[in-house]
Amino acid sequence: MASHTSKAVIYSALAGNTAIAVAKFAAAAFTGSAAMLSEAIHSVVDTGNQIILLLGLRRAAKPADARHPFGYGLQLYFYTFVVAVLIFGVGAVVTFLQGLEKIRHPHPVEHAWVNYLVLGLGMIFEGSVWIVALKAFNRQRGGRSIMAEIVSSKDPTVFTVLFEDTAALIGLLVALLGVLLSETLEMPILDGAASLVIAALLAVTAFFLAVESQSLLTGEAASHDTRVGINRIARAEPGVLGLNQARTMHFGPNEVLVALSLDFEDSLPAGEVQRVVTRIETKLRRAYPEIGQVFIEAQSFDADRRGADAA
Repeated sequence: MASHTSKAVIYSALAGNTAIAVAKFAAAAFTGSAAMLSEAIHSVVDTGNQIILLLGLRRAAKPADARHPFGYGLQLYFYTFVVAVLIFGVGAVVTFLQGLEKIRHPHPVEHAWVNYLVLGLGMIFEGSVWIVALKAFNRQRGGRSIMAEIVSSKDPTVFTVLFEDTAALIGLLVALLGVLLSETLEMPILDGAASLVIAALLAVTAFFLAVESQSLLTGEAASHDTRVGINRIARAEPGVLGLNQARTMHFGPNEVLVALSLDFEDSLPAGEVQRVVTRIETKLRRAYPEIGQVFIEAQSFDADRRGADAA
């Protein structure tokens, strides 16, 4: 379900950004507005990003094989990081250079009404996509705060599109203000200044996406509630004296690896230990469907501590 939701959000953003990018480039060529050209570049980068995210979702869905025994889910996090790099490297840098050039060589914006028309249409397109992304994001976060959901979310596609579209809407407002002030005050330099603001906006967006995606890419644990539930299920099983260690890692939004070190009663025969392990695995997967691989090690508390001290 999460994958279908992510794809719907991305396809919506892809359609909106493609349509508005064409209109922005036409308006920039017709009017000579640096802010409009920056917005056109912004839309092209966003369009490319959505294509990259769709590629990431497709590759992440590949089944596990001999080379990738835990599946390809981490590739989604890699492609999200690539998106952040592109937003900064292409979007922010190119937009900054464009704005700097307009400030150094200012010239009046011609036929400004075309910019107003395209920017207005852009707000309608981007606003529609933003609403779709926001609804999907709110369904995921439940009662958590926006920042808490961004930090804890293991599916970066929805909040990536939401970040991009929020930045796009703010960028449209900045471009509109830049064109309006440059025309009203007869100060073409303000059109270039608007491009610099848009560049800064893209850089900030890229930074937040890079931070979140690198955290996922380098191995995040399951959520706190999931870890607590795993510990509770393992400890409650008859025959288990204690839980030495419990480690989890997300290999994708819906693929969690669980590794447990359990201290079993010494009197349990090997066959009963196997049955206890099987019951724990069954209960874990029933309670948390995202759990994939489960590895359970039988080890006494003292032996586990000696192993930890040696490491």
